[in-house]
Amino acid sequence: MAKTAELRRWGYWGTVVLYALVVAVLVTVLKVFEYHYWIRDLSVEVYIGVVATLFTALGVWLGAKLLGRKQAVAPVAPPTVDADAVRRLGISGRELEVLQLMALGCSNQEIADKLFISLPTVKSHSSSLFLKLEVSRRTQAVVKAKALRLIP
Repeated sequence: MAKTAELRRWGYWGTVVLYALVVAVLVTVLKVFEYHYWIRDLSVEVYIGVVATLFTALGVWLGAKLLGRKQAVAPVAPPTVDADAVRRLGISGRELEVLQLMALGCSNQEIADKLFISLPTVKSHSSSLFLKLEVSRRTQAVVKAKALRLIP
């Protein structure tokens, strides 16, 4: 996670400079090989093929590093949840997880990422919670849920 933040901090121009340096090094290496070891008649297509192959490998490696496996976050049930109130209101387990993450201040996108569900699904759960709790905003839902001891 720290590596991803570090790469994001580096920014667009840092990535452009890195790629430019890699291309410069590759061209230099290819020229050295051409003049010292290979026949001097290498075509431009050979250079393009080698550079394309190396950048494809670099892209696959970088993609694997940046998009590495996400670890599932196990929801921790709070010890002071009133199970009768949850049952009485008809709040599902997933809706309760969404409500807990709302109480932590997570955005809809962050909730979707943490629970491995889509953004429209989060919005659907939120709307359902608002109806069941008879509120119209997230802050009202969190305050009412705490008052009903649905979340700690």
